[in-house]
Amino acid sequence: MTHQEVSMSSDASGAEPEIRIRTEVKAGTAPANAPVVITIENVRVAYGDNQVVHDVSMGIPGRQVTAFIGPSGCGKTTLLRCLNRMNDLIDSARITGTIRVDGQDIYAPGTDIIALRRKVGMVFQKSNPFPKSIYDNVVYGLRLAGVRDRARLDEACERSLQAAALWDEVKDRLSDSALGLSGGQQQRVCIARAIAVEPEIILMDEPCSALDPIATLKIEELFYELKERYTIVIVTHNLQQAARVSDKTAFFWLGRLVEFRPTAEMFTNPAQKLTEDYITGRFG
Repeated sequence: MTHQEVSMSSDASGAEPEIRIRTEVKAGTAPANAPVVITIENVRVAYGDNQVVHDVSMGIPGRQVTAFIGPSGCGKTTLLRCLNRMNDLIDSARITGTIRVDGQDIYAPGTDIIALRRKVGMVFQKSNPFPKSIYDNVVYGLRLAGVRDRARLDEACERSLQAAALWDEVKDRLSDSALGLSGGQQQRVCIARAIAVEPEIILMDEPCSALDPIATLKIEELFYELKERYTIVIVTHNLQQAARVSDKTAFFWLGRLVEFRPTAEMFTNPAQKLTEDYITGRFG
């Protein structure tokens, strides 16, 4: 289990309270039938002198949906980007602590980052299809990896679009530009593109924030199918979405992990007053 203690104190000047959050990670973070596949230990992230993630430790279970929630600027997207080393692309980023995927330290010297990002795919907040055909978008990663066999590419395209619940909508226009699709369809193309390289883990950063309710519903329904084969970690500002789709939820505040537990428990009986205040809308 993961146990956190939160305390707040302020001085007589009336300054903003100081927050102290102590996190202790013990064995058995996930149920026995869902072994931990991502282990985060004492991770801290800073951009220059700005510390944005403070000593986060947690274990993310496999083949479940884990949601990161919290106010803007609380560090949840920064932590998500650490899981496939996307923060390496930011010169000022400094990361300490340990992150293991299937027991392997992904920040160890000599880590094959391309292989890591193939294993840990990512879908971004704003759908970002390439200015190419639907087909070329989906198989882009495979071609980048050197796959040239047309039959294999065709099979991967159909399989991935089926998994993204988009095949029936686009199977007769695979040569059309992906930019001509609706926003929700474009986001599902991006999900299909991530799936095509056969990852084990899919990270999603606010994947529905730019979508209408109908498109959002289709993406949410997709989670239930995808988690049968993939571990999914999603960042969302939408508490209702987290409650609907996730198995476990992590609540962050000011760069610290306040609480991490099964979603049903988090939303019905939060262990921390801070969590309760956020979930009930007292702040955030």
